[in-house]
Amino acid sequence: MSTSILTEPPPSSAVSSSSEHLRATMAAARLSFTWFGVCKSLTSQQKNQAADSFGAEGKFLSAGKKLLDTSHPAFRAVTTIRGKAVSYWKSVSLPFPEPGIRLVRQDSITAFDNQIAAYRDELTEAVHKLDRKYDDLRQTARDRLGELFDSADYPSSLIGMFSIESDYPSVEPPDYLRQLDPELYEQECQRVQARFSEAVQLAEQAFIDELHQLVEHLSERLSGHVDGKPKVFRDTAITNLTEFFDRFQQLNIRSNSDLDDLVANAQRVIRGVKPSELRNSNSLRQQVASQLAGVTSVLDGLLVDQPRRRILRRPR
Repeated sequence: MSTSILTEPPPSSAVSSSSEHLRATMAAARLSFTWFGVCKSLTSQQKNQAADSFGAEGKFLSAGKKLLDTSHPAFRAVTTIRGKAVSYWKSVSLPFPEPGIRLVRQDSITAFDNQIAAYRDELTEAVHKLDRKYDDLRQTARDRLGELFDSADYPSSLIGMFSIESDYPSVEPPDYLRQLDPELYEQECQRVQARFSEAVQLAEQAFIDELHQLVEHLSERLSGHVDGKPKVFRDTAITNLTEFFDRFQQLNIRSNSDLDDLVANAQRVIRGVKPSELRNSNSLRQQVASQLAGVTSVLDGLLVDQPRRRILRRPR
């Protein structure tokens, strides 16, 4: 048996145009982190000792120790900043088919860089506060780890052990290649173009998935009942949708008219609707739920119609 992989057909003119627009207006942005590792594998001797208590062999045991209590408020404050930075990066960017890279608008790079710098300053302050608790955290670890505690696992200070960096790697073929090997340069241009065509599809898929999740959640909250009473829902069921519409407006590349129309329809459904009004009016809840059901139906169709790679096996 031989296997052949049939990929999606060549991109349509709409996708090709959108990919060119994406390539011309967006920049690759990457976040990287330096982070003190709080988990450490046990030595062979320690694993053997641990295995003895189970009557097992140390070489078949995987075990580690936690150097610091990450649930401590000072440590959680540091971790929270990393989460905020990643969430922000994703909220102002589109996916790209290379690990660790996303696309931000070129005219938003300054704002992006400033925000990451603000997170970097916030992280520096939080790490200094954590460092002031470091002796207490090490003492707690000594008490909890017992014989597994090893002072060599701990730096003298946590200052400089955490950082956030951003950079803007080039995803275009290098200009020097044009002169050195024109044929290879052309191949690289085609590869990059294919990457951006894939980025268009990834962006559409990400928008469809997120809208489907948000609409489905709100619909479930509006139409469901518990003990004969309407389900309680938080304001975020509405505000998250509103934020999605704003982000879609900022990042949408106009590659899919069906998706554009669907987002516009969903936006009309909840325009001007306040969470308090939905809680207090059963008729409004039913009206919004009914209209969202139509949006969900179309979304389900878009999810089914997404292109997929097909793997066909042909006899030799």
